[in-house]
Amino acid sequence: MRPRCPLTVRASRGHTLLELMIAAALGIVVVAGTVAAYRSQRAAFAYAADAARIHDAGMNALLLIGEQIQMAGFEPADSTDDVVAAPLFGCTSGRPVVAHDTVTCEPLSSRSDGIAVRYVGDGESTWLSATGQVTDCLGQAVGPPGATVVNRFYAKPGASTGEPELYCEGAGNEGTAQPLVEGVERLRLRYWLDGAAQAVDASALTSDQWAMVAAVDLCVLVRGAALGRRVRYVDCDGVSSAADDGRARRAFRRHVAIRNRPGAQP
Repeated sequence: MRPRCPLTVRASRGHTLLELMIAAALGIVVVAGTVAAYRSQRAAFAYAADAARIHDAGMNALLLIGEQIQMAGFEPADSTDDVVAAPLFGCTSGRPVVAHDTVTCEPLSSRSDGIAVRYVGDGESTWLSATGQVTDCLGQAVGPPGATVVNRFYAKPGASTGEPELYCEGAGNEGTAQPLVEGVERLRLRYWLDGAAQAVDASALTSDQWAMVAAVDLCVLVRGAALGRRVRYVDCDGVSSAADDGRARRAFRRHVAIRNRPGAQP
């Protein structure tokens, strides 16, 4: 029988307190760096998404209003009635209100300008409804082809959300406006008269000068989400301002010629 080998006693070596503290400190640094990188990436994604929303809202607003301004004064070639006496009517810091074919201005707390666009509706200037009627900016039926369409645009805070929105009020349901684009804080409109050296506000035009408007300078100011940033921006009047409410803003501009006015060049 073979004798048993004596047990070998191995000395175990423990970690010192200093090593544990160093390891813990390194772990904290790694975790803190990971959290900081995550927050930075998350903020960058939120800012990029907000910028994309602002851009989409601004471009959509320019497209919607610009197309309507281009239609101002339109009459079908076979039209015999001159029903479009004033293709455009604007308000400075107010919205157009139609009453018995008379357009007046109602002040807006948002300081947004407003514009009313008038033209003859048919299958070319509007989408026809299921019953064959011409429609307004909200898709509401106005009347048979040949009916006068009047669409009014302005910006104001929504009644339910408080967020600024671009509104349209169509001839299909007088006095009822619906939001079209969220985030539009203000409209700014200036008008070019024939032979004028510069554009003027709506308040500077007399009632008989609206038929002489040759082009419109359209600007929309769009507000982003509340992300806690202090961002500078240039508004529609060209003034550099700082956003103190943590929301980014951007102004979008477009020059629109009135194509259907008498004597307009193609």
